[in-house]
Amino acid sequence: MKKVVRKTGDHGIGQMVHVVHMTDDVPELQAFYENVFGGFVYLGVDEPTYLDVEDRYASLLMIGDLCVEVMAPKPPVNATKPVGKFYTKYGRHLHSVGYKVDDLPGLAYRLIEKGVYVAKPGGGRLENPDAETMYFFPSPRDTAGLMVELTKFDMPGDPRIEATWSSLAKLWRTHPLTIKRFSSVTLGVRDLDSAVKTYADIMQGEPLRSGVDSELDAEYITLRLGDCLLRIAEPRDESSDLGKHVARWGNMIYSLHFQVADLGSASSWLDRHDVRTRRISARTIVTDERDTFGAPIYFSTADTRENGDGA
Repeated sequence: MKKVVRKTGDHGIGQMVHVVHMTDDVPELQAFYENVFGGFVYLGVDEPTYLDVEDRYASLLMIGDLCVEVMAPKPPVNATKPVGKFYTKYGRHLHSVGYKVDDLPGLAYRLIEKGVYVAKPGGGRLENPDAETMYFFPSPRDTAGLMVELTKFDMPGDPRIEATWSSLAKLWRTHPLTIKRFSSVTLGVRDLDSAVKTYADIMQGEPLRSGVDSELDAEYITLRLGDCLLRIAEPRDESSDLGKHVARWGNMIYSLHFQVADLGSASSWLDRHDVRTRRISARTIVTDERDTFGAPIYFSTADTRENGDGA
């Protein structure tokens, strides 16, 4: 059966269509995800796709119920284009998230009325969204630093919208990483209250829980935004990994979190593939971002859903 998708807000923010991971070599990062994470590539299998308006290469792959878009600017990098500009500043790093929206023009007008700058593909202001609007990007300056692509379409060939998804999803549970599900994406911020206001009031995210996350050494709140949990975290100590990231980059996407069945198996598998990890609690490990292309990736046995036992 197809993946059951939850939606939030008046305009139907639903499936998180992808997380974009920026790099300089799409085949290299794609092979890493295939070999280490059991990634299932469904677009750009033999060679990356190219999009002229953004002057970039990309492929799409699944890791459990998470879709990752591996992206790189076309060389030589054109820093006047949004993709090239991002890579020039940040290098290998998590880039953004994307959501399918039922009423895309309606959401665009809501954001514009709330004072959010909305950019069209390739750059420039989107002033008159209509039925022909395929996708757009609210400015990260107005979304607490998180780059968000909002689109009216699923990704072409997305396995989650196929009737065979429930069978395919089982593959990751028997993989040595023992991934049960994608738990959340973390946004590191300087001011938690301000960021939460953006997502609860403007984007109509649903607050679920808040408190102190000892693993991140941060105050946090978790919201449901569409079909994904978004954890917004303000570091308590600038010397922590999250603290250093926020001090360097400001408000920005920070990490990915997966729930696994067997932490020992996941740790051993990563070690065999030269991915260094650090155990930060009895139930959680985190990768060394130098081995995961600039992206800290957390694996935990904690259940972070509404009724789970995780913080």
